[in-house]
Amino acid sequence: MAWYLVEIRYVQEKVADVRPRHREWLSQHSAEGRVAVAGPLADGSGGLVLWQAEDEAALEELIGKDPYQLEGVVAERSIREYKPALGAWVPQV
Repeated sequence: MAWYLVEIRYVQEKVADVRPRHREWLSQHSAEGRVAVAGPLADGSGGLVLWQAEDEAALEELIGKDPYQLEGVVAERSIREYKPALGAWVPQV
């Protein structure tokens, strides 16, 4: 399993309507252990999600089902693999 940092930029006029469905969808993935942390940027321009997935292809499949993606809220998206080293939720090796 690998960690991925996903950043999106919103289509502002669509985000408010879709946000409840997006948060419900993310909450399910959080409960299943795939999402470590998620939330909007303070300026409201977009958001970040720290995902765990088998590989980037599996992640792409998951986030392709995000209501934000399906309903046109995502104006721009970046995916970067992340290697956590320290933190309360990082397993000690």
